[in-house]
Parts: sequence; structure tokens; C-alpha cells
Amino acid sequence: MRSELSKFMLVCIGSATLLSACSNAFVSIASFKSSVSRSDRAYGTSHSSSALFSTEAKAKTLFDTVDERTGKPTGTSFLPADVVELAAKGNPIEKAKLAKDGTSAFIDVYEYARKIREGEMTWEEVEKADLDTRLKYVGMLHRGKRTPGQFMMRLKVPNGIVNADQMRFYADCVSKYDEELGVVDITTRANIQLRGVKIEDAPDIIDGLHARNQTSFQSALDSVRNMVGSPLAGIDDQEMVDTREFCNALNDLVSLDPVTETRGNPMWGNLPRKFNIAVSGSRDDFAHTHINDIGLQPCPHAKTGEMGFNVVLGGYMSIKRVAEAISANMWIKADRESVVTLSEAILRIFRDESERKDRQKARLMWLVEKYGVEEWKKAVTKEITSYDRGVSVEDAQPAPSGKFERRELLGIHKQPQDGKVRVGVLVPSGRLSRHECREIADIADKYSDGEVRLTVEQNIIFPNVDEDKVDELLAEPAFGAGKRLKTNPGFIEGNIVSCTGAQFCGLALIETKSNAEALGKKLERLVTVDRPIRIHWTGCPNSCGQVQVADIGIMGGPARKEIDGKKMAVPGCKIFVGGRVGEDAHLALEPYKEGIPLDDDDLLPVLVDILKTEFGAKEKR
Repeated sequence: MRSELSKFMLVCIGSATLLSACSNAFVSIASFKSSVSRSDRAYGTSHSSSALFSTEAKAKTLFDTVDERTGKPTGTSFLPADVVELAAKGNPIEKAKLAKDGTSAFIDVYEYARKIREGEMTWEEVEKADLDTRLKYVGMLHRGKRTPGQFMMRLKVPNGIVNADQMRFYADCVSKYDEELGVVDITTRANIQLRGVKIEDAPDIIDGLHARNQTSFQSALDSVRNMVGSPLAGIDDQEMVDTREFCNALNDLVSLDPVTETRGNPMWGNLPRKFNIAVSGSRDDFAHTHINDIGLQPCPHAKTGEMGFNVVLGGYMSIKRVAEAISANMWIKADRESVVTLSEAILRIFRDESERKDRQKARLMWLVEKYGVEEWKKAVTKEITSYDRGVSVEDAQPAPSGKFERRELLGIHKQPQDGKVRVGVLVPSGRLSRHECREIADIADKYSDGEVRLTVEQNIIFPNVDEDKVDELLAEPAFGAGKRLKTNPGFIEGNIVSCTGAQFCGLALIETKSNAEALGKKLERLVTVDRPIRIHWTGCPNSCGQVQVADIGIMGGPARKEIDGKKMAVPGCKIFVGGRVGEDAHLALEPYKEGIPLDDDDLLPVLVDILKTEFGAKEKR
């Protein structure tokens, strides 16, 4: 039972009267206020301006201000009073967050796990709001429609950098489950997702992650997602900015409590919607800034030559809208303080002012459009100035010009370090078995100092490989005949990206990963192309597979096919053509074709025709 000492009823009176009126309900409220004020300086923005101590508060909603189990402020306690009231009248997820704060959901995971292990309860008895909503704050997403009682656990892997020990740990985490269900996925945010996880096993996974300087906290639902940077950070002769420091700093901003120095930052524990940040390190834009809420694009200052970032805002994909990021007409210096401060300022405004009723309109783009770009810039600049950290915002600077060709990540490429190369490896559709995870770990230990880089194309890179060891690496059994991992795949199969698909996701209309992998191989046998062709698969209009950025995007959709003389509904797709990534990024928003059945007899000829017509493919004889 939650203690009444951690609750507060906001009333329409001044703070002095408020404290007096509540003196019987609270023990040492003055000392608590003092404690919170001390925390303000660590949390950044003023906690005392939140709903808890607002002198103009008119809210009457009961909510926890401190979670007695963790001793931390709740995510809701950082919200202004009017926002709390909007949330109380908002959508079901907002109400669930008010009823019990998600930032301490990990405590529930530990308790549920103990009871399940000891036979006191089953997973079916987990509180529904926890099962469907709050456990997402621990990174646990119940796949109830496809695999009841099992979860996908999403991690945070800033800049997509992992090591051999972590790879082996991922393998160990899923090894107790069926081979088809216990798998590891690389995501389109260069992140890791563990599949098949059961609640009773989650505490050991959480503890193991934290022991390895990783976390799953605040990786799902209304949280800031994985920080995407350049997979070539520090090993790139074309590098403008090393993104590693920025991604790690931003990850700590949103998921490390600055007061307790534990994972989970309550300051960002009650956002209105998810939030994506990407930091690009070169003109290649391997981070895909144009489809992120905040995109930082490296650009030198026109007058001083100092390296900084142009800021783009509002890119996202959803079932109702797909939006390409727009210029914020802002430039900041490429230093840690500027990057963190800008992001914090935008997050604070987003947290307190974005939509709390209609989740489809709760993404950043809607708020920027409501302000208008110039007024938004003024609001962000004012917020930054209020922090008094010496951070300045200037107008966007002219982007680098001149001919530039986006480079490839797969295969063997020299690094600026003498005698070193990077080796990019295909992971078909981003799916890894436990055995493949261990093989990758062994190779990393042997050739790349234990380091592995993940890419948003769902592949991996071994950095810092000795040039004279390349032949030995390529001869490793993991890359042998019949194996899935490849160092020199074809232009089509090497550029397949896929969402989770119907195997696990209840929203997917079609299975994607197995189809994507199989179709890539079939197309390689049918046609020849002279450049990489990016084919993305997504199971539903939410477009987690990002079909709008692809050369060819395949989205699950309705289709009909004549079977035994009758038109029957069958698994089908829409096809998008012409998306681009890099400096001239472009989203293909309208389907090129619709209602195509997924059967090879129907889909393959259509794709071959598109490849020939739009991309100059030649059929093999």
C-alpha cells in the first residue's frame, strides 16, 4: 500500500496556507521541500516549479510526489499543476502514469519475479496496467498476442557500441528459452532487444546489465529512446565530430539520476510521448537525423570555422503521420555543455507543453508547428539562457557543400589509424541467435579488442582490426558456407532492414524478418544491380522498419488474390519507392503500388520490375 506521506492534494491556495493545511497529513514537509530544493540543482531545471509547490496551483489531482520504495521524486512531481490536470483528463496511458509512477516499475518487476519464482502468483495475475503500460519503463514490452507471458526487453546502447562480454551476456539471457523465441535483435536505432524474456528472469538481466554499465530503464513507452550516433566515431578519416561523448552524455541526461547516481532519471519520467535524438558525425549522416525529434548535423561556423551542429527537429513516423525533420534555424557549438543544454531545454518544453490527450499529436513536430519555427527558437533560447551555463544559440550555418558520396559500412575499409581497418558484417534482418552472439563476441575478442559497433541498418562493424589479420578474420567459421553472417554480401541482401514483424508484434499485419531475409536472397539470384539497393520491411503503418526512407519499402497491408475462382483476402503489402538517406534525405510518403500479395509468384515479379525500371537492374540469364 502506498503511504499517504508521499501523496499530495493540490488546492487553490498559496504555498504558506497549503503547507499549514497539510501539516497533519505530512511529516516534516519543510524538510522534504528543502531536500527537493537541493535536488533541483542536480536535476537541472527547477523542481520546485513543479506541481508539488506551485503557488498558483489549481489542480486537485492526487498523485505521488515521492516514491517511498525508491526515495526518488516521481516523474509526475516534475510536471506543472496544469499539466497534471490535463493528464488526469487525458488518454488512458496518462491516467495509468498518474495512478502509479512508471519510474519505479523496476521494483514491481523484482517483486513479481520473486512471487512467481516462489509460486505465489503467475504472470497472468500481474496488474493489467503494469503488464501493458508501466513495465515498459523498465524496457519490458509484453508480447501478449503472440507469446503470452514473454517480453521483449529493450536496452539503451548509446552510439551503438557494445563489447564481447555484453554480447555473451545477451546470449546467456535468451538461452533458457526456445531457440525460435529467445533471440537477440539489432534495431533501427543501433540498439539491442532481447526476446522471449519472462518476468521471473528479468531481475537477473537488469542486474547483469547494470554490472556491465548498461540499462533497460526508460527505453520504451514515453521515454527518450536510444541515442544514435556515428558507427564510425573515432575511426573515420571523414569525421567532423566524434559522436561518442555526446551520445553518452545525452544518455546520462535522460536515464541517470544525478542525485542518487542510479539508473532511471525521474525528471524525464513522465513525458507525453516517446522522443528520439540522433547525433551525426559526418556528411554521410549515418544516424539518420531527418527522422528524429532532435537531429544534430555537424557544420562549421561560417565565420569562425568552429565546429558545431545545425539543429533539425520533428522527424518521426507513425500510423497517422510521417514527418521529415525541419530546420530549427539554430546552430550550437559542438561541445558537451551545448549539446546537453539544448537537448534539456527542448525536452523540458516538450514535457510540459505537449499534448496529453491525443497521443497521435503528442510528438515534437506538432508542438514546433504550434509555435512556428522562429517563435520556437525564441522559446528554446530563452530556456537555455535561464540555465545560465554560458551556452549560446546562433542562426543555422551554411551546410557543407561540394561533391560528397555517402560511404558504405559493410565490407573492409581502411581507418585513419595506421595498419587498422574496419570490417562491416551483414546480420540478416538484424536477427541474431544465441550462437551467433557468442561467435561475434569471440571474433571481437580476437580481432577488435572486444569492441562491436551496431548500425541503424541492423548490421555490425568490427573496428580497429589489424590489416594483416583480415584474411584470418574472414576465414572464421562464423562466415563460412551456409552461415548467415557475411562480410561481402550482395548489393540487395546486404541492405535489407526489417521491423519485428508478426512473429512477435501484435500490430504487424505480416511476418517481416524471415520474409525479408528470404526475399533478399531470391532477388540476388534473379537480378544484378550496380549499387546498394536498400529494401526495408515493416509490418504495419507505424513504420518501425522505416519504409519511407528506403529505395524500396514494403509495408504490410491488405491484398486479395483469386483462389479456387474466388477473390480471397491474403497477406499483402504496399510498396514505397524513392526514399533517400544522407545529405539529400527524402521520405517517400505515397505508395508506389498497393494490394500486392506476399506470395513469391505475386511479389517477386513486381519487385524485379521496380528494380529494372527505377534502379537499372539487369535480369540474370
